[in-house]
Amino acid sequence: MKLRNLLILAAVVLLTVLPLWLAAPPAIGPDGVPGEAFGGADNKAQEAISEIAPGYRPWFSPLLEPASGEIASLLFALQAALGAGFIGYWLGASVTRERLRREMNEKAAGQEAAPPASNLSGKNTAHAD
Repeated sequence: MKLRNLLILAAVVLLTVLPLWLAAPPAIGPDGVPGEAFGGADNKAQEAISEIAPGYRPWFSPLLEPASGEIASLLFALQAALGAGFIGYWLGASVTRERLRREMNEKAAGQEAAPPASNLSGKNTAHAD
């Protein structure tokens, strides 16, 4: 079981680190500044839309527009933290629930297998003439 967990952990680390290492360096933009290596999908989609249909106008605007990029990053980080907290809580609750269920089953099995209390007193009732 521990070997399997270590293999899964190693796979997660590799899946996290390898894309960072193997990713191509960002291309230099028209302003001479290299682009972001891991930019958001929003910018890529906006670029693709403007390339496909230069006269495209969005048909709605966002309900809430962050005041700056830092606030947008803060909201994104808050969303990620809340999601990670929810997943961590769910995993912890699931593990605890399973452990308690296993302990209750072991306790119930132990009570069924235990001899009655009268046999534990040391008196042999079969020869009580």
